[in-house]
Formats: sequence, structure tokens, C-alpha cells
Amino acid sequence: MQEKVKGNVKDSIFCNLFRIKKYLLQLYQALHPEDSGMTEEGLENVTINHVFTNGIYNDLCFTAGGRLILMLEAQSTWSVNVIIRMFIYLAQTYHEYFKGNCTNLYGSKKAVMPEPELYVVYTGGRKKRQEYISLSEEFFGGRNIGIELKAKVIYGGNGNNDILEQYIKFTKVYNGQVKEHGRTKKAVIETICICKNENLLKEYLESREKEVVGIMMALFDQEEVFDTYVKSERREAAKKATKEAEKRTRKETAVQLLKAGRCTVDEIGEIFPQLDDDDIIEIEQEFMQRV
Repeated sequence: MQEKVKGNVKDSIFCNLFRIKKYLLQLYQALHPEDSGMTEEGLENVTINHVFTNGIYNDLCFTAGGRLILMLEAQSTWSVNVIIRMFIYLAQTYHEYFKGNCTNLYGSKKAVMPEPELYVVYTGGRKKRQEYISLSEEFFGGRNIGIELKAKVIYGGNGNNDILEQYIKFTKVYNGQVKEHGRTKKAVIETICICKNENLLKEYLESREKEVVGIMMALFDQEEVFDTYVKSERREAAKKATKEAEKRTRKETAVQLLKAGRCTVDEIGEIFPQLDDDDIIEIEQEFMQRV
């Protein structure tokens, strides 16, 4: 039970859950409770895959009755850079929308443009909780610039027990079980069991339990790959920084030897074999500037 099982489902619970029209409608109703007339047929998932990702989560984008484009990103680690990614994503979504509707953007007739709504579903433990992430506020000091984008941040805790609230609670249970059992299958099984008992995404978990286990184990794999990559990149950066520092020291020493008349430019390569021809040219130029 404690072994780490490799999963082959490269997806996230967030994306998988709301790919199902029944739950996508519940999501829309949680965001727009006033629109009781919306149906599953009125919703269309227009998520663009592989445009960007944030950690282990994918993004969700859908249209509602052709009137709205709703974009959501779930993230467990706070980053205001999410608004930049959403800006790029939204532009690509509109591009696909206009292309699919054969809209002539060079014609004189005004194009029909669905209204966008942007949401960040934040499941981390950050204490400071701002209501919106604004492109102009975060990156341009709140100045009135040529572009603006705002995303509403959803933290959960509204007490409605809607599907978004349940999803966020699900992630809290998940994090707690990983903390207790590590990245193991036991943590996954316990998460599903607890959530079913507490009526959190119960219907979804009961109907797709095997698939959910596969997804969650795949997420563990992705986290490990990412951690390994980051550690490797840090090691390489440290090695590179050390080599550059050593090279700077040799160059400075060579310049000092030239100034003291203890060697000639032609002898530098013999004294410091680690330096190449370009390095020696730089040393000679530095020496001439100091003379």
C-alpha cells in the first residue's frame, strides 16, 4: 500500500472534473446563481491544451451561451504571474473564437466579442487574501495603461458547499493526507475515502474512483520530475557561477602580473591554461586601460 505507483493519466482533478458537462454546469451555477436557465447544452469547453500550466494544475476555459468566456486556473502556490499567463491565454482563446466564427476583423462591421470573466481558484495557505489580481496594479503601479486584465480570486469558505467549495475542501484533505502519509497510494485512498464520507465531490469520486487514483498518482510523478529538474538546474547554475568566479579571479591575477612586469601577454596562456584566446584578449585590453 505504501509503494509509489506510476500513473499514466496526465491530467489534473480540476481539469478532469470540469470536463464533465454535469459538473461544468454546477461550476457555472456557482459563479452565476442568478442564471437558472443555463443548460449543459449552453456550455462549451474551449480550453486550449498545452498553452501554459501552473504547477500540477491545468486551466479551464468555456463559453456560456456564446455570451461569456469564463477562464479559471487552479493554483496551490501564489503567483501574480498568473495574470500574465491568463492574458496570453485569453488572446489565444479570442483568436480561436474569431477564427471558428469566420469573423472578419479587417472589415468595417463591428465583430461580436463575448465578454470575458477570469477567475483564479487558489487552494494554498497564503494568509493575505486579495479579491482581485490586476495586471496594471501588479506590474505597472496602477497606472492607466493601454491594457488591463483583472481576475477574481476564489478561496472557498463561502459556506454554500457548491462544487467549487467542495473542490477546494478536497484539495485541503489531499494536502493533509500527503503530509501524514507522504506521496503514496495510501494518501490518495485516504483522501478519496474521507471526501466521500464528508460528501465532498462524492458522486464524482464514486463513479470515477479508479481514474481519480490514477490521476493523483500521476500528479505525484509530475511533482517528483519537477523537483528533480529544479534541483538539477540549481546544481548546474551553482557550478557555472563557481567556474565564472574562478575565471574572473584568474583574469584579475593575470592583469596584476602584467602590471608588475612579472609576465608578458604571450606567457599568460602558459600560466593559466584554463583561459582561452578570448580571455587573454580581454586581459590585455584591461591591462592597457589600467596603464
